[in-house]
Amino acid sequence: MERWQPRRGRGKGNGSYSSSSQTRSNNFRPSNTSNHPTPRKPAPNHTISDISNKEDHNSSEELPNLIGSCPYMCPVDERIRRERLRDLAIFERLNGNPSESSSTLAVKKFCRTISTKDARDVDLRPVFVLEDTLNHLLDIFGSKSHPFEVIHDFIFDRTRSIRQDLSMQGIITGDQAIGIYERIVKFHIISHYKLQRNNMNSNSDSNSSPMHHLNMEQLTKTLSSLYHLYDQTHNANPEFYSFYVLLHLGSDHQPTGESLSLWLQKLPFSIMKSKEMMFSRRLLRYSRFGNYKRFLETVASEATRLQYYVLEPYICEIRALGLSCLNHGGYKLNHYPLLDLCKQLLMLESDVESFCKDCGLDTCTSEEGTKFMPSKQTSFCSPKGSPKYYPLVSKRLKTLFDEEPEII
Repeated sequence: MERWQPRRGRGKGNGSYSSSSQTRSNNFRPSNTSNHPTPRKPAPNHTISDISNKEDHNSSEELPNLIGSCPYMCPVDERIRRERLRDLAIFERLNGNPSESSSTLAVKKFCRTISTKDARDVDLRPVFVLEDTLNHLLDIFGSKSHPFEVIHDFIFDRTRSIRQDLSMQGIITGDQAIGIYERIVKFHIISHYKLQRNNMNSNSDSNSSPMHHLNMEQLTKTLSSLYHLYDQTHNANPEFYSFYVLLHLGSDHQPTGESLSLWLQKLPFSIMKSKEMMFSRRLLRYSRFGNYKRFLETVASEATRLQYYVLEPYICEIRALGLSCLNHGGYKLNHYPLLDLCKQLLMLESDVESFCKDCGLDTCTSEEGTKFMPSKQTSFCSPKGSPKYYPLVSKRLKTLFDEEPEII
């Protein structure tokens, strides 16, 4: 006998169910639902569909009404337990003692397995305490007393804990919360830049560095949370939207679920027409069309400090594209002067010569001492791993970096 299947979207069907059919259907699902897809709710504006995860964001349906009351950077119970277990970071130790800390040094750790049902108000920090905690962490971030990787690892964990406390209390509005998320985004962007530089100096592959990968992951998640706050308050900073667009540059960028074009369609007109977003969209267009010269000139003339921090890893790729075009597009008998390459790629002459070698291209010197790059070389290859850093020649950027301190 053919098995009867309930129909969707057709009222009560043939009357096989009485008025209690709705109750029964809630407990029954057909074995094969491939022909009856369940409608999905549209994604809210400005969200990145697969960014949120359970360890940082808890479902509001499961959350009790929590209002943090912990007056310290770290709950007393946690500090005592970690002192007993000698689980104190180097920045939390009182006089260097690994089993002793204080309320002015210990900072609450991120807990992956925390249960919202068992959470207590006394274990959660209110917004003003979280703000003070972030100030303390960023003071450490600016210090030179330890290797950057050690500093980054500590602040990376503790800022996740700050975001977790905000999420567990359901704090999704307010200028203080927005300010906290914006400063955490800045921390991750500066870390992105410094980790990239460190990887260049160590000749390692930055994209395979676990610390670099995790930092990028948390940067994207923090941006997602920040955009949600912007939606609630309608008080958005266009520069922070531009960061997400710039993260899509390069051939090795990782997809983040929702396509960039759909994400852009959901942005308000005022954000789309802001100078920050216009800048990032132009760079994306230049990158995809291979217009390396306009790309480099636009970065040199318009990028903010933080935008440049996001952009720098892609500059080498754009330069390699430009060098490839000039090599394959020139006449074999006419060599390309390195001084002209300097203007095209915004590099110093000595750097251009080294960059040609990185790309497998030879250079030569005339009897007059002028250096050239022969065209039509078949040995060209893009730099492997983490390429050497060559500064972008720009008086504006040099002035920007010399005069403007790194303030988060």
